[in-house]
Amino acid sequence: MKFILHVYLALVALGTFAQSKKLQDKKPNIIYILTDDLGIGDVSFYNENSKISTPNIDKMGAEGMKFTDAHTSSSVCTPTRYSIMTGRYNWRTPLKSFVLWGDSPMLIKDNRLTVAQLLKNNGYQTACIGKWHLGLNWSMKDGSKEFDYFSDVDDRLDVDKIDFSKPLKKGALNVGFDYSYMISASLNMPPFVYIENDKVVEQPDGVSEKKRTKDGYSTWIKGPISNDFDHEQVLPVFVKKAQAYIQEKAKEEKPFFLYLPLAAPHNPILPIAPWAGRSNINPYADFVVMIDDLMGDLFKTIKDSGIAENTIIIFTSDNGCAANANIGVLKEKGHNPSYIYSGIKGSILEGGHRVPFLVKWPKGIKANTVSNETICTADFMATCADLVNYKLKDNEAEDSYSLIPLFNQKNGFKREETIHHDKAGLFAIRKGDWKLVVEPVADKSDSDKKKKSKSYSTSFENILYNLKNDSKETKNVAIENPKLVEELRTLLIKQIVEGRSTPGKIQKNDTISFTWDQAAFALNLSTKN
Repeated sequence: MKFILHVYLALVALGTFAQSKKLQDKKPNIIYILTDDLGIGDVSFYNENSKISTPNIDKMGAEGMKFTDAHTSSSVCTPTRYSIMTGRYNWRTPLKSFVLWGDSPMLIKDNRLTVAQLLKNNGYQTACIGKWHLGLNWSMKDGSKEFDYFSDVDDRLDVDKIDFSKPLKKGALNVGFDYSYMISASLNMPPFVYIENDKVVEQPDGVSEKKRTKDGYSTWIKGPISNDFDHEQVLPVFVKKAQAYIQEKAKEEKPFFLYLPLAAPHNPILPIAPWAGRSNINPYADFVVMIDDLMGDLFKTIKDSGIAENTIIIFTSDNGCAANANIGVLKEKGHNPSYIYSGIKGSILEGGHRVPFLVKWPKGIKANTVSNETICTADFMATCADLVNYKLKDNEAEDSYSLIPLFNQKNGFKREETIHHDKAGLFAIRKGDWKLVVEPVADKSDSDKKKKSKSYSTSFENILYNLKNDSKETKNVAIENPKLVEELRTLLIKQIVEGRSTPGKIQKNDTISFTWDQAAFALNLSTKN
């Protein structure tokens, strides 16, 4: 009898050990929260002089790692989203400046590995809930022009000829997501419909007229709208959908990846009760307070679902604060959304692309830690590859570096330089404390007012900043540092031409040549890739 009892206890212990080992080896859930046009100074955890309080985001950051020198790959939204999804600089695609529209075709090519597909291939359930803005191939009515993918700025579908009753031809499900619930682009861009997986949730039955409020905080373009679409409710709808997804997947053994790109605080700026007026500053500040409260609800859902210990939560923004926030009013109240930096959304200056970046992972990151390393949102894909022990191929995530060594507070982070890109396509390269901006000089002989005077420029100006001594980028020290200027220019050229910034085989860019705003012609280059 004693023998049987001992065998039983041994089996129980073995089972308990096996279960414990299984839990220990389980890959972490990953939740990537991407706000839209949130400035680094809008998160009070980053700004000691902030007039906007974000206690829930602050708490989440304090429980993990705060990155002080994090950058988006571009200072506008579509390009940044491309780099997050692919680990590749956005300007290597046909999108050389600005953004896509709600009726633009898919930017991500069929053969391009995304972070969603990478994780799906390695045992993850994947979901996208929020603002897509990477192009969709809508089904069109007979005879309407279609595109395989985005290849030129003029590639636009006729929104009035979209057949909303048919499934998408290409969407989030085609690039690695198992589930999606989203809007096609920014909240001010039609069509104004929710899309679940590859189908419109409710057919548009009306037209939303162009809107521009007197205070300038809310504008949007005329276009089709469905009865279930209320601009004011989009933010709460996405957060509630995310909470439901987390609650469902927390019960399952397979890990999940949730990409949650919010459509706020981007224009239209629409805080609702009880947040409207709560900041005593302006509607934009109210909208940020609303985001923080809803993030508090989301973080509570994660905790209550019992998965907080082994869930990586990343909170960041796609670029700096936008002019629609009425920055003049914010500054009058003593609040600077760009913190100590110059520039806003769209700019090559720090305020255009330096963003909050907070990572919480109790199992893998110590609380109250800070990293001052320069990182880029493109680094997400290599980080995920590292998590699942996947070796990236030469044509995958060409500009992405794993953040895992930084999470572990160990040596081994390999990013030495970072390329920045602005709304118009201007380039800058950052290495250490130094930042070189390559500014094409306008050709004054061009008399065509309809064209940018820079279009045919063959000359350029080097603008060098030392960010350690000059965080506001007010003093050009290029003349005093000619060797450094040449070193950074050469490095910028090399990384443009070779199609990658990480070690590996030279890769081709998606298009044959660059225009002036891709720095190749501005630097008197001839690209043959």
